[in-house]
Amino acid sequence: MSDAASGPGGLERPVLANEPGDYWGSDAVALMLRELHLPFVALNPGASYRGLHDSLVNLLGNTEPQMLLCLHEEHAVAIAHGYAKVSGRPMGAVVHSNVGLMHATMAMFNAWCDRVPVYVLGATGPVDAAKRRPWIDWIHTAQDQGALVRNYTKWDDQPASVPAAAESLLRAYRMMMTAPCGPVYICLDAALQESRVGALPPLPDASRFRPPAAAIPDPAVVAEATALLNAAKRPLMMIGRVSRGEAEWQRRVQLAKALGAVVLTDAKAGAGFPSRHPLQGPPAGNNPSAAACAMIREADVILSLDWVDLAGAIKAACGDQPLAAKVTSASLDHLIHNGWSMDYQGLPPVDVHLAVEPDIAVAALLPAIKRREEAWPGRTPSPAIQLPAPAGETIAPLMLPAALREVLGSRPACLIRYPLAWTNDTWEVAHPLDALGGDGGGGIGGGPGMAVGAALALRGSGRLAVAVLGDGDFLMGVTAIWTAVHYKVPLLIVVSNNNSFFNDELHQDRMARQRNRPVANRWIGQRIADPEPDLGMLARAQGAEGFGPIRRPEELVTALRNAIRCVDAGGVAVVDVRVEAGYAPVDNAAVTRGG
Repeated sequence: MSDAASGPGGLERPVLANEPGDYWGSDAVALMLRELHLPFVALNPGASYRGLHDSLVNLLGNTEPQMLLCLHEEHAVAIAHGYAKVSGRPMGAVVHSNVGLMHATMAMFNAWCDRVPVYVLGATGPVDAAKRRPWIDWIHTAQDQGALVRNYTKWDDQPASVPAAAESLLRAYRMMMTAPCGPVYICLDAALQESRVGALPPLPDASRFRPPAAAIPDPAVVAEATALLNAAKRPLMMIGRVSRGEAEWQRRVQLAKALGAVVLTDAKAGAGFPSRHPLQGPPAGNNPSAAACAMIREADVILSLDWVDLAGAIKAACGDQPLAAKVTSASLDHLIHNGWSMDYQGLPPVDVHLAVEPDIAVAALLPAIKRREEAWPGRTPSPAIQLPAPAGETIAPLMLPAALREVLGSRPACLIRYPLAWTNDTWEVAHPLDALGGDGGGGIGGGPGMAVGAALALRGSGRLAVAVLGDGDFLMGVTAIWTAVHYKVPLLIVVSNNNSFFNDELHQDRMARQRNRPVANRWIGQRIADPEPDLGMLARAQGAEGFGPIRRPEELVTALRNAIRCVDAGGVAVVDVRVEAGYAPVDNAAVTRGG
């Protein structure tokens, strides 16, 4: 049953109240999910968990958690990923049997690489072969379903009884929420879900199984790190995966000021430091600019706050030469590494390792830092980027953020995603929720789902939820926005559309040049043309408002204003912006800089 109430809370309430009677195995699972305070479970329906589905509806009344219907399991996990990136709280995702889990694997890998907690529940046909229906239960039963995702989840389990299921749910939650965070997977036997248990067995008190408090660093190691930083002449802070908390944000700013440190940030990790601060350094991230590489070489002490790929940044700066700086690293990431995924990156040189969450390290270091009068001697603050105004015949990639900034003015917004065509310092940030960073694993197609989840968490915050997606990413995941429309989650999606899988055009360009072959052929098998997909029509097919294609610069601001009006009215808007093929140069040599 649906009504016209605003937001997901007003939709899909059961028509009839639950009748008292016997309890079933899935009832115990549903009640434990409520004890864990999961607000939502995103799902695509499947018979393998029909018992749990019934319990969520007819026992819990589709509240706490509330189901969010998705059109693809990958979207369900991506929505939970985006929700956690904003809120710091997990929500659930439920996938159907082995086939649904296969759909969900890429989104789970994204969450794993992004160190984001996602609580994934799945199911299998009856483990007891005598209870399987012909054909369908057999093909939807696997010997070890968790093996599909074991290498990129923190833990998986397949409990065989109601008490074991309760313990499994508690253990999974605690492991997922203990840093470094990551997805977990619990597979529920269909026969267990559908077993009559009569009276409900006593369930554990979830409050007694909470995740542990964050560890504090060894005082001796803090003293060692403090001594290095206090003696530094040219300290450099490299801020990577940090929290979205405002208090933690302020402490990072205070530490940088006390040290007089230049600060490098990585846009794919989200907002970690104010971009207009005088201590903000030049663009870093995947491909550090020449200026950022020079900073790494010239620093005498580096403080890394869980920088993603510290070894890669050092290699980009120093090549085969050893790094001159002493390195202090605050990270727990080594605790999650395994032998399957290489997302742990290269092994960086570290002189002092603070084995705690980075913001815990900042809080420990700050009181012991001797405040200095100035930053690096002779260092000139990095000038702010001046984006090209929308003008001329075609839309350059960086005209899009310029137009967005013009339309938004001082209005708070959250940039959920940004396209590859933007440089690392394209979007100004002054608050930890101004930008969320990337998807973690580089899995194309996750952007729309993550945008929906982040927008869900942003409801009521006063921030406009904005995602700028590439055309390939949008096309792979477009049906995720149906869920936002259905549950009345306001969201603006802008597609930076160059009608190509352009990153791979550049790879083909490189191959052709290396092999002395025709560069002119690089577009073959890459261009999304003949026909060009109608992205506005695809948006309207999901119930959203579609705008575009916008091909001329003078149309851009008007289209964005109209789209924002749609979002302010509670809708979902998609703006198809046809941009020139190309990326902004890493060092912004072709971009005018201003004060």
